[in-house]
Amino acid sequence: MSPLRLLFLAMALWGAIHPMSHFIPWLLENGMELPALVAAWKISSATTGLYWDLVIAACALTVWIIAEVSVRKNGLALIAIPATFLIGVSCGLPLYLFLRSKPI
Repeated sequence: MSPLRLLFLAMALWGAIHPMSHFIPWLLENGMELPALVAAWKISSATTGLYWDLVIAACALTVWIIAEVSVRKNGLALIAIPATFLIGVSCGLPLYLFLRSKPI
């Protein structure tokens, strides 16, 4: 495996673990209350801006993944879409780049 692929994989793991280290304690404290989670994301203009930045980036990444998978016929790369929306762009993007950089 190339150093670049290893870097993408390491970043995908970091992008999964680091955000979850903050998210899971919040869930344990507040429960699975989606309205409370959305309210926390929109507590200030700064967090609302970051929220929308990530939503737009996740949507753009999803369109890119679907467009490339239809051309490259790399169906496994589709797992980056749920990773993006269930974990975050910090995991989904490097995971997709890892899967996309596989030698053909």
